[in-house]
Amino acid sequence: MMDFIFGSKKTPAEMLRQHQRALTRAQRDLDRERGKLEQQEKKLIADIKKAAKANQMNACKVMAKDLVRTRRYIQKFYQMRTQLQAVGLRIQTLRSNQQMAEAIRGVTKAMRSMNKQINLPAIQTIMMDFERESETMDMKEEMMTDAIDDVMEDEGDEEETDQIVNQVLDEIGISLDQQMPEASKTKVGPAGGKESASETADDAALQARLDNLRRE
Repeated sequence: MMDFIFGSKKTPAEMLRQHQRALTRAQRDLDRERGKLEQQEKKLIADIKKAAKANQMNACKVMAKDLVRTRRYIQKFYQMRTQLQAVGLRIQTLRSNQQMAEAIRGVTKAMRSMNKQINLPAIQTIMMDFERESETMDMKEEMMTDAIDDVMEDEGDEEETDQIVNQVLDEIGISLDQQMPEASKTKVGPAGGKESASETADDAALQARLDNLRRE
């Protein structure tokens, strides 16, 4: 009540921490008192044995009753401590839930702020502009590629092809300008039928190689 009047009311989290500290302190007190009872139990057992040896049966009975009560109290202390531990675990769970709720609340506020700042129409406009400019760039790139290919083909393709053909013919010892007189003498036209089989095979292989080079 005084805390509320003077404006220092504790938050639920602070109250939970305070109660948990009180429970921890109570458990320590219970452990201390139980320890005292256990010491008393040992002393009673020793006294009962001593009285029994002295044949003091009445004293043994009285101390035996005290021993029963002491053991009953020790058991009760164990039970109370177990209950306090359960309550402490419950408070710890509540604290965890409270912390989780605070974290979720903060995330919710951040998401709400972000959602307010996001302008969907503006983002859609940006995406449309991006797609349009991307298409324009693709068209320009395709036109430039075609133009470069045309220039390169006009300037160097035919000349490069001739160089490759001449290189291959040089490797096999034949020139495009060579008249090949021996071949002209032995080779008779399709009507003569006197062309040898080996020369025909060589000519066919050479012609196929030239055709492949021109296609490349």
